[in-house]
Amino acid sequence: MARVNFINKDGSISTVEAPVGLSVLEIAHKHKVDLEGACEGSLACSTCHVIIDEKDIKKLDPAKEEEEDMLDFAFGLTKTSRLGCQIIMTEKLDGITVRLPAATKNIMLG
Repeated sequence: MARVNFINKDGSISTVEAPVGLSVLEIAHKHKVDLEGACEGSLACSTCHVIIDEKDIKKLDPAKEEEEDMLDFAFGLTKTSRLGCQIIMTEKLDGITVRLPAATKNIMLG
């Protein structure tokens, strides 16, 4: 079992167990972390936008073009922004730190 450190909107940190194979979005919902995910992980919105800690971003596979397109709609986009639905937990990601942005924009496509 791996772990994810969520930095919540209020600055508090929630360290949760993260089963390998689940997305960061699924892990957040399982532990009642306030990460929206309006399209339920179908890559049709940017409400699961998260900011990955600089020390952890290199552990992730590069974002695919579809994810990059949806990130264009995200509030507070940074160079380490990703969509939580697209980050699948692996042992390599154990201890990853994920910051929730201050706000989200709900623009759904499809």
